[in-house]
Amino acid sequence: MQEDFHKYLLESESRIVILWIQSNYIPLVLKEALKYDVVGPEFIWILSSSISLDSFDRSYENLIGLLTVEPVAGISVNASINTTLLDAAYKVWQKYESETFPVSSKVHSYALFAFDATWLLVQSLQKLCSTIKTNSSSSSSSPSSSCLSFSELSFCFDRRFSQSDLLLNTINHMEFLGVSGPIKFDSNNLTDPVNGPYYYVQNLQFFTNGLHFVPVLKYGSSNDWTSIEPTNTIFWPGNSSKIPNDHPMIKGKTLHITVFESIPFTMITDHINEYGYNEQKIIGFIPDLIELLEKRMGFHACIHKAPSNQTYSRLIEGVANGDYDTVFGDVRVTAARKESTAFSDAIFDNSLRIITRRTPDINMDFFLLLKPFSRKLWLLIFGAFIYAAVLFFLIERQDNEALQNRSVLSQFALSVWYSFGNMAGYGVDFNVNTVAGRFLTASLYMLSIVLLATYTADLASDLTIAKSKYIISGIDDIKNGKIPFHRIGIRINTAVEDYYLTSISRGVRNFYPLTSAQELYDSLLAGFIDVSFIDASTGEYVTNNIYCNLTLIGDEFDQGDYSIVTRKKWLYMNELDVNILSLQESGELDELKRKWFQKKTCPDLSEASSELQILPVGGVFVVFGFITILSFLLFIWSKRSTFKRYLFTLLF
Repeated sequence: MQEDFHKYLLESESRIVILWIQSNYIPLVLKEALKYDVVGPEFIWILSSSISLDSFDRSYENLIGLLTVEPVAGISVNASINTTLLDAAYKVWQKYESETFPVSSKVHSYALFAFDATWLLVQSLQKLCSTIKTNSSSSSSSPSSSCLSFSELSFCFDRRFSQSDLLLNTINHMEFLGVSGPIKFDSNNLTDPVNGPYYYVQNLQFFTNGLHFVPVLKYGSSNDWTSIEPTNTIFWPGNSSKIPNDHPMIKGKTLHITVFESIPFTMITDHINEYGYNEQKIIGFIPDLIELLEKRMGFHACIHKAPSNQTYSRLIEGVANGDYDTVFGDVRVTAARKESTAFSDAIFDNSLRIITRRTPDINMDFFLLLKPFSRKLWLLIFGAFIYAAVLFFLIERQDNEALQNRSVLSQFALSVWYSFGNMAGYGVDFNVNTVAGRFLTASLYMLSIVLLATYTADLASDLTIAKSKYIISGIDDIKNGKIPFHRIGIRINTAVEDYYLTSISRGVRNFYPLTSAQELYDSLLAGFIDVSFIDASTGEYVTNNIYCNLTLIGDEFDQGDYSIVTRKKWLYMNELDVNILSLQESGELDELKRKWFQKKTCPDLSEASSELQILPVGGVFVVFGFITILSFLLFIWSKRSTFKRYLFTLLF
């Protein structure tokens, strides 16, 4: 017997053990099985023969429910037998070996099978020799020597019957009623008789005087199992009349479950117990789910919290290596993880979201008016503006009354004002007088149409962006590089890291590494990073209840599932999946989701105001104020003599 006999049975997906060995070895195997507790009530054992129970404790309850399936003679299943031949055989036995002859009811069925086999061989040889004698009229040898000839070889096991094909053909056509039942073979099957074989099933049951085998079923000519006695009920392992499962059941077993602290799936809180002592208590979606499964499946949960420095990847490795039985938590199913472990049906549908600070800092921009155009474009516009002013000065200074009787500096200043007014689309309070001047004005007007339309559109876009709370709108902005990669925080050794490396950076680890969820939140609040990726369910909970100044932006992406992690070929996987589906169908799983994920204690700031606030455009008003003050100062300067006289009059 192999050393890992008990381990093999315990890890088997079946709970039916068929022991088909010689009857004298059956007690040895059963004693070994009892030693390792792999008999009843969890296993169903089917033996090839009934055995003596003298060497066993007859009150041993784990033996209850054993079954034996044995071939029997026809008399045991009420089939027809040759009683005349059987009585004659018994008389011969009693005459020559009376000391070995038991009572007829104690004769083993195998003895009757052996008798019929011998009788079949005798009759077949007799018929064969008769046939050969009839067909060999020219032969001079005796019939017996010609029909029973063997190949002449010195080694007895190499000798072959010369007429073997004829003998098999003769056996195939033999038909008689034997002591074990009708003997007749099909031409395509020389193993079993046409009407047979016959079997019956015995069941080891408990009585007041101990354990006894009780015949319960028979298999006869009807080719079906029928009850030997209607009152004979099969008692299965555990002394139960209920048919047990043929696969492992987790009911009554202790299941060691490892959980990973992750808000709100698994949270650790302080709790005052019934004795008044402070102790830690595990709460959340996962503990509630474990409790539901524990009630439905009947196992005893032993919950272990994973170390705080443990990562999801190492948890998966621990399950694959046998360090953990199962892991319950917000563990995403990925192709890489399924190579080493197994996953249950989904316990939670999930996806990723982008998390960031709720309101990025908005500073007053004094140069907001300049932002629509680049520096080079502004220089080009300024050059065109001065160029047009110079042309106007040269073309109009002699013919335009507005420029006459003025100094050169005053003429050039009016030319600059004319160029600015037309380029800005406002116009001036004097007109051109020359054809060349009109062409210049037309060119300035066309230039102003394009520049003003473009400027207005870009300024509106900049104001819209300034009004927005967030620096990006979704995952596409990150893929397009709108945020420096070193400002993106990613938790290492997680499915989020796998997504980032696969879909964004193409394998380059250019992100800001984070080791825990707490570090993620702290880094966002401290400004070390601008955005990070978080599971949508967790993100909704923490932004609605814990970190009110963090928020989720953009649509969901990278849809996936959370599942329970187990070893590959875990014995109870099918039972677990069935109960998870049952929780989904009954609505209990949805009720848990509502309980833990629809809480909201933070103020509702999700809807951004459609009104433009002062701060984004405050710089424009500052510039406006500066220019108006400058205008007033120029006005005072131009009227300085008047102000001097007025002040002199007041003082003296």
